[in-house]
Amino acid sequence: MEHAPERFKTNSNEALADRTLKIAIDRTTGTAERKRNIAVTAFPEFAAARDRGKRIKDHVIANLDHYLVEFERNAIASGAKVHWASTADEACEIVIRICRSVGAHSATRAKSMLGEEIGLPHALAKAGIERVETDLAEHIIQLAGDPPSHIVWPAMHRTREQVSVLFKERHRHPHETEDVPAMVESARRELRDRYFTAEVGISGANFLVADTGSVCTVTNEGNAELTTTPPRVHIVTAGIEKLVPTTAHAFAMLRLLVRSATGAELTQYTTFHCGPKRPGDADGPEEMHIVLVDNGRTRMLVEGQREMLRCIRCGACMNHCVVFRQIGGHAYGGTYPGPMGAVLTPTFMGLEKSRELPHACTMNGRCQEVCPVDIPLPALLRGWRDRSWREGLEPRTVRFGIGLWAFVAQRPALYRLASRMGVRMMRLFRRRGWISSLPLAGSWTGHRDLPAPPGKTFMELHRTRRPKRHPEKVS
Repeated sequence: MEHAPERFKTNSNEALADRTLKIAIDRTTGTAERKRNIAVTAFPEFAAARDRGKRIKDHVIANLDHYLVEFERNAIASGAKVHWASTADEACEIVIRICRSVGAHSATRAKSMLGEEIGLPHALAKAGIERVETDLAEHIIQLAGDPPSHIVWPAMHRTREQVSVLFKERHRHPHETEDVPAMVESARRELRDRYFTAEVGISGANFLVADTGSVCTVTNEGNAELTTTPPRVHIVTAGIEKLVPTTAHAFAMLRLLVRSATGAELTQYTTFHCGPKRPGDADGPEEMHIVLVDNGRTRMLVEGQREMLRCIRCGACMNHCVVFRQIGGHAYGGTYPGPMGAVLTPTFMGLEKSRELPHACTMNGRCQEVCPVDIPLPALLRGWRDRSWREGLEPRTVRFGIGLWAFVAQRPALYRLASRMGVRMMRLFRRRGWISSLPLAGSWTGHRDLPAPPGKTFMELHRTRRPKRHPEKVS
């Protein structure tokens, strides 16, 4: 499968034909959905917390310039060095420059979608700096040469059985028994020593706290702490939308993030990094660098996508998306899959390349329903569809078909005639009450059977079943 958004239809067909992929997706998303439901049900204040989270993010977005200046000032006061990057390439250049300035030959990396967004893994490889992924799932996909397929579970497209084979092929001391603890121990043996030999540790940020200049990271494995603490230099790459005003606001967001992402009350490891090691500290890096990345975010403010900047990267929209749960993340072709990816990828890669992604949605609204900060994802997707139409990016066949439908729909008599003819023609293709193949509708019947229509249109059935009106008696 080629990971490019313009190949979405081809990628989707390949994904739908992959039975192993479907098993892997169902195992992960099904569990995530159940655990989230339990966590939200056990948290009666969730609706109020959700509303507060939405208001916090909207306030920060409306005052982004103020909080960016405040964060920079306080981060510098704590001893950190702050860098600004307008584009993905500029962000990578800054990271590589820091690595080279300290003579780094290897760098450990904690899972970061921002790092994937800016192409940092490729930039490190090009610069000749060895990259060691410390998150277990990221370690898996690094060995396999795969991009992430989910923002929380990057290796969700691989089954336990596939991971077992991979570890036996690539680990120096692989597991001997076919159970998860043995495989985890195998990864630990492979990675543990490399935590302490890397000159640089690179992390992302779940939140940037403006009034302290600190960086908040959350993990379930403790790998972020081992990535950011032992190396001599800690580099943070973070989108400018990650800001919150205070530590109290960060904890308010954490209550939403964890329940929506993994169904837990609190992530196992929640760490606030505030500058480099100070005199008297037992551990910590000698240098801390924070790279604040724009990469299209300020453009989103003026292009009608302000609400998308609320996103806290929990992955709930993917876990509940009927499309994502059929095709997985790789089919989308961008850094971010699922409903959020269908909104973000046109921003990062251009609408012309990713035109098909906003159409990969049934508009059932489930993604907005489960979003912990109430992002109107269906409305944002409709906005991209509208823009694609206005800019003439839709294929001529589509424009002709919609134009023809509009012509017929505006003429009731013609519409009723066409409906009657269409229903009766569809009955010719039925087999045992179902239609498995239909001309000019291969996208509908390629991977599903349609129930055959009863032989009459809705209006015809309505006329036959509505009660007859009797004239009122005049007294």
